[in-house]
Amino acid sequence: MNPFALARVRTVLLDLVTQGVLPGAVALVQHRGRTVLHEAVGLQRPANPAQPGLAVPAMAPDTVFRIYSMTKPIASLVALMLMEEGRLLLAHPVSRYLPAFKGQQVYDAATGTLAPAAREATVHDLLRHTAGLSYAWDTGPIADQYRNARVGSRRHSNQQLAAALAPLPLLHPPGTCWEYSRATDVLGAIIEVIEGAPLGQVLQRRVFEPLGMQDTGFSVPASSRHRLAEPFARHPLTGAGVTLIDVAEPPVFESAGGGLVSTAADYARFLQLMLGRGTVHTPTGSVRLASSATVDFMTADHLGTLPRAGTILPAGYGFGLGVAVRLATGGATRPGSAGHYSWSGMGGTFFFVDPAQDLFAILLTQAPGQLEMLCELFPTLVYAAL
Repeated sequence: MNPFALARVRTVLLDLVTQGVLPGAVALVQHRGRTVLHEAVGLQRPANPAQPGLAVPAMAPDTVFRIYSMTKPIASLVALMLMEEGRLLLAHPVSRYLPAFKGQQVYDAATGTLAPAAREATVHDLLRHTAGLSYAWDTGPIADQYRNARVGSRRHSNQQLAAALAPLPLLHPPGTCWEYSRATDVLGAIIEVIEGAPLGQVLQRRVFEPLGMQDTGFSVPASSRHRLAEPFARHPLTGAGVTLIDVAEPPVFESAGGGLVSTAADYARFLQLMLGRGTVHTPTGSVRLASSATVDFMTADHLGTLPRAGTILPAGYGFGLGVAVRLATGGATRPGSAGHYSWSGMGGTFFFVDPAQDLFAILLTQAPGQLEMLCELFPTLVYAAL
């Protein structure tokens, strides 16, 4: 990769820090098995006006970030590992593992009425976000019911979340429309049922320990809290208040859809596994968590011509099992090879993997209001270095 173009990644991110758009950021790029960029810019957390004399640590390569929905690919891979063992079938209805999901009804917005779903949502629907669920970020009667049921409350366990969500109407008949949703959280509850253990323990045993992801989990231990990145108290452009999840203590809700913290180096180990199609080669040996066929299956498009609700899935992309999948080299507003896959986290984090270029890249910051811009900017800068 061109070293001058790679240096531009740091320069542009530093400009965003200087302009007050980002408090700080960490970027990591690996190409052909070699880390060619691992840079930290800015501050780990903004200065506190109430404590003007208090020193603020600089952003560091090992800073810990809330990665929100970058949790989804990890949980999705664990579900597929259970599939490989014959303990989970994607064609099975969700109700096979969580009986409360049997007999769901679909809301008809035109008439305001409910009708039985033509078929049950499957585990496959959860993985590709076609289960008819929602995140309830909008307004309307279904979103109101989500809020009234406190779906997504940090005080709910995964099983309690599933119990609160199951009786609520679906926005779409299962299998008919892609809508970003609580589906991966429900998947987390299924993983717990199959494994008979809390999700955090399952992820630790199946992924974090084998890959050496020592700083990844659902909370930050006291010994590492000094490395936790924080956002601006207010959005630098709109002035709106910014609040991120509290990760100082182990949460009741171990969200498979958005609860993990991690570092650039830790998440790079997971992406090395993905780019290696289920296997990571290290100086001391190989770690294999899944077959190459399973990773190929996970990172292929599973939507085809199904409609997409909302604007979260960019133009030019389909969706696999936990990741967005680039359909062609063209057709999008950012560079990328056909078959490249990616996802982001609402706190301001993003990654992509490009098997055709033997490349992956990670950008971590805590700036929720800048996510859309960063998802366009970062891959543009990285591909410019090829």
